[in-house]
Amino acid sequence: MIGFGDGNDFFGSSAWFLELGQTGPTESLAYSAVNDELKFFFQATFAAAVVAIVWGTMLDRVKFGACLPFAMVFAGVAYPVMVHRVWGAGWLTSGDNFFQDFAGAGVVHVAGAAAGLAGAMVVGPRIGKYRDGKPVPIPGHSMPLAILGVIIIWVGWQGFNAGSFLAADPDGIARLILNTNLSAVFGIMAATLTARLLLGTFDIGMMGSGAVASLGAIAGACVFVDPWGAALIGASAGALMVVLVITIDRIRVDDPMGAVAGHGGGIVGVLAVGLLTTDEAAETIGGNPGLFYGGGLDQLGWQVGGLLAIGIFSFVTAYVVFNAIEKTIGLRSSEAEEVGGLDITEHSMYGYPERFMDVIGATPEDVRGISKRHLAHAGRIENEEDRGVHTS
Repeated sequence: MIGFGDGNDFFGSSAWFLELGQTGPTESLAYSAVNDELKFFFQATFAAAVVAIVWGTMLDRVKFGACLPFAMVFAGVAYPVMVHRVWGAGWLTSGDNFFQDFAGAGVVHVAGAAAGLAGAMVVGPRIGKYRDGKPVPIPGHSMPLAILGVIIIWVGWQGFNAGSFLAADPDGIARLILNTNLSAVFGIMAATLTARLLLGTFDIGMMGSGAVASLGAIAGACVFVDPWGAALIGASAGALMVVLVITIDRIRVDDPMGAVAGHGGGIVGVLAVGLLTTDEAAETIGGNPGLFYGGGLDQLGWQVGGLLAIGIFSFVTAYVVFNAIEKTIGLRSSEAEEVGGLDITEHSMYGYPERFMDVIGATPEDVRGISKRHLAHAGRIENEEDRGVHTS
């Protein structure tokens, strides 16, 4: 495998897919007694998470067919290269190098945010997002479902972090789980207060994104810090997320889900390892104590270097790949397809049944008329034929 196979400082060259279970454990994963197939599946879910972050920044205007080649290149090559340099005994962690990122604050979340930023820049904003140079809110269809999603992913994050032990170690997992949840709680509180100060409201969307930002941040530092450090990490990531959402909007980068700001919270987690790693964690897991524990600037220096290496590589790679897709098969859907909705134009089905269900007492002409008036009001199309999609 490119990510974890034995090879050189830049990529692995052993234990390829068909060799799993036949060549023995790779050196970078030999510490765990879990079999190779399970290790492969667990790490593959991380690769899928990175790509999912990217799509969150490009919703509502990208061709489905353009998603596939990017996913294959990024998840199949670019992401494993980043993994190898951190978790596969590559150049950031080999010899005397000791960059630390336990469960992916940098490798997963910063990498995904950087690639998503590149994608959003290449594809451009949604129609109607900016008017007279100012961002216009385009709400999602269901905030309750969005918060339900946050709760589900919060539960899943216990496996994301704890599973990175690749072993059932009750003592280690107990502190890790505590730190993960403390970070999330303080992230929500900080995001709520920051949104109140900057936006004048208790924004429920910011609360949910605060949880995501703090969970992404603590992923990298969860085994290295004391509980008070986890709370500080969560609060910092939650507050930073709100500032990033506002900033990204103002520089005319359209990120519908706030994925860049949310997963960009991984920056806090990466840097926190250099500040808050305890003496005990440094002794048992590796690296140096953090600056706040008298360890000097050594660990922080490696954290800054690793953060830049991951972020720049991810952004540049994604930017190049997205531009290549744009110049070949095309990246963005047409204006008519975007206005009509990609559910119907890309997948031949509306996402929500009220768009095509029979309404008691209404004729087909009524339904077509309502749809046509709504679209005309948006000032984007003139008639159904111009759209090339169904309205009944």
